[in-house]
Amino acid sequence: MNEKDLTKTPPRSMRARLGGFVILPRMLDKGRAELAGLNGEYHYNCPLDAHFHNFVGVDPLALRSQLAAGLGDGEILEWIRANWTHPRSELEIIAWSAHHEGRGPASVEQREYFQELHRQIGLNRGDISSWADLLDLDDYVSFGGKA
Repeated sequence: MNEKDLTKTPPRSMRARLGGFVILPRMLDKGRAELAGLNGEYHYNCPLDAHFHNFVGVDPLALRSQLAAGLGDGEILEWIRANWTHPRSELEIIAWSAHHEGRGPASVEQREYFQELHRQIGLNRGDISSWADLLDLDDYVSFGGKA
């Protein structure tokens, strides 16, 4: 299998794209690592991953079984397109990805959670405004970087 050891390095950024989709490469890294027992603090099928599953209409357990079969990124993308229940155009994928790349907390509870994490990992970083920003910073700090 081609899993990353997420106890030593973070998964790809949620900004990384596969087939135009943000979130997907990160999710695949987490799924492969989880199958190998190398996921550390990261989890496949978390709320972030659910945004992708819901957008394309792919069952997370069915996708996980494809990861377990050893499919590479390109093969997974082909499988997704063959099995999605919500086929998406290139423009829909671009818009969805742009939205998620810049998406911040949407509710009071999410804002409180976001702000608490921000305080813990890099309060002096005033440029952190989206979930993608916060995840990238958290990954960096978690593996020895300084905010």
